[in-house]
Amino acid sequence: MQRHRHKEIHRSERVGWLRAAVLGANDGIVSVAGLVVGIAASGASAATMLATGVAGTVAGAMSMAAGEYVSVQSQADAEHADLATERRELHEDPHDELEELAGIYRRRGLSPELAHEVAVQLTAHDALAAHARDELGITDELRARPLQAAAASASAFVAGAALPVLTALLAPAPLVTAATIGSTLAGLSITGALAAHAGGAAPVRGAVRVVFWGALAMAAATAIGRLFHVAP
Repeated sequence: MQRHRHKEIHRSERVGWLRAAVLGANDGIVSVAGLVVGIAASGASAATMLATGVAGTVAGAMSMAAGEYVSVQSQADAEHADLATERRELHEDPHDELEELAGIYRRRGLSPELAHEVAVQLTAHDALAAHARDELGITDELRARPLQAAAASASAFVAGAALPVLTALLAPAPLVTAATIGSTLAGLSITGALAAHAGGAAPVRGAVRVVFWGALAMAAATAIGRLFHVAP
């Protein structure tokens, strides 16, 4: 009887770009919607609301890209430093490094003999890769990728911010606030559900948590806008 191979789906390899994209999209929707709602609540003109939304989109996308790049680059720098240290130790004291690797496998449940044999074979194949993976926890799938994170975050921010900006552009002036709030909460529910699904979590739970924080942010922005009322 022929055995059918099943394809396993693992989501951990998505962590780098998925986290940045989810953060960027949600921040784009919430922050720019908060700007638009706050400006609308202050009594400013439609042109002012649109200009504020566009400026917030550009500034926010650049900020997200820079923030992601700097933070993830810091992680990459730490990884490079650890690998350099490991590479030097493998060159200077390969015997102790072999024993260190075997000790890791013993603590994971292998017998001393098997742990030593596994360490010997993996060291012969690629010593640095074995230590990076099993001692340092650095893998190709989870390596820090600053440019990928920056691009994902900035692109997602612009995509998310487009929702409140287009709403402010297309909605009738008396309905801008209500339309922006409604479209924002709808957008957040969709992005929250999709992000949860992509990460293997319950979509409803993901939608509820981002909608809650989005509604809280817009309520605060509305209160601030009314506090600084500028309509003649």
